[in-house]
Amino acid sequence: MSTAIKDRSSERQKRMLAEYFDALADAPATGRKVVYTFVPGNLTELIENFGLLPVLPEINALQNGMRGRTGDYIHAAEKHGHSEDVCTYVKADIGMLKAGNIGPTGKPLPKPDLLLLSYTGCFTFLKWFELLRKEYDCPVVMLHVPYQGDGVVTPDMRAYVANQIRDKLIPELEKLSGRKFDPDRLREALKRSAAAEDDLVYVLESAKHKPSPIDAYFGGVYYIGPIFTAFRGSQDAVEYYHELREEVDDRIASKLGPVTPDGEVHTEKYRIVTEGPPNWTSFREFWKMFYSEGAVVVASTYTKVGGLYDRGFRHDPHHPLETLADYCMGCYTNLNLPSRINLIESYMREYEADGLLINSVKSCNSFSAGQLMILREIEARTGKPGGFIESDLVDPRYFSAANIKNRLESYFQMIEARRQRA
Repeated sequence: MSTAIKDRSSERQKRMLAEYFDALADAPATGRKVVYTFVPGNLTELIENFGLLPVLPEINALQNGMRGRTGDYIHAAEKHGHSEDVCTYVKADIGMLKAGNIGPTGKPLPKPDLLLLSYTGCFTFLKWFELLRKEYDCPVVMLHVPYQGDGVVTPDMRAYVANQIRDKLIPELEKLSGRKFDPDRLREALKRSAAAEDDLVYVLESAKHKPSPIDAYFGGVYYIGPIFTAFRGSQDAVEYYHELREEVDDRIASKLGPVTPDGEVHTEKYRIVTEGPPNWTSFREFWKMFYSEGAVVVASTYTKVGGLYDRGFRHDPHHPLETLADYCMGCYTNLNLPSRINLIESYMREYEADGLLINSVKSCNSFSAGQLMILREIEARTGKPGGFIESDLVDPRYFSAANIKNRLESYFQMIEARRQRA
């Protein structure tokens, strides 16, 4: 088999994305207003409450990376004075803007009517929106979202963010859209979010089976797409995750491994937990380095960047503003390092992993800070070997296929040697 199976959920997601980008391209003609925001802590249900369309710049950057376009965009941004050390998502976005703001599907993206920053744990987001504000001269709403320094969200923290949503953000969205806030409509959207979140958790935790029916890193980035971006709270999202869950159940019953671009993984040799984002410019080549060795990622911190649903969080329709506040504070990169280590250790044990592999991304400080310490601590706690590779998000200059392949092969050999000694 030379291509991945196109199941019903994949086809549904493809249609959802096509309709979404069509709506964005048509927004100037239809009069729909547009809100630029980010994946961590995004307030999709609230944006939809006012009939507004979200645009997620880092999603555009990664999709352009998968299409091989970001190298030129990054070069253009650097010619305009942006440093090589700046987050490559930012430079890819700025380069795309300078080239006419044509989105990943080849259709134009509308200018923002509002810049909404609802998670401030990544300092780059602040600077990114400063740049976009200069380009577009549009209003900005920035919520101050506390960091989980002590590893918990306190009632005072929750109230602090919820009050900002009520007193600062909602009036701005009412002004932009010409609509009044509809709390009942928001509650219904949050019910749909929680239903989709239940099914997503089921899919991700299916990797506890042997063999795992999914790859929770490379395959996982497709599974989290609808819920982390523009579709959470929609009926489309509910139906997508329901279909995906049914398909995963079929794979579990048949004891099938994950589907890859080259077909199924027939023999699961290594069960890996990963930390850090993947490389997007060589995504398929990177994935093949794993499945060609029989390595399956059974849990990933990257698929939690838009929500730690597998640790119990659900959007709560009974406390709409408070649950949105919790979501803003609950993404993975808002956890302190001890909390991240505890989470990864739990994944290592729950998924019976053979080791932890870190992909350290050159231009992403939110993930990369402290990763070597995380690696050593996990090795000490679990006795399982750790591996460390380096690449970048969407800058093709920082993906060395030969170097990464050699490191991965050595790492898998180390796992094998540990097994034999055991």
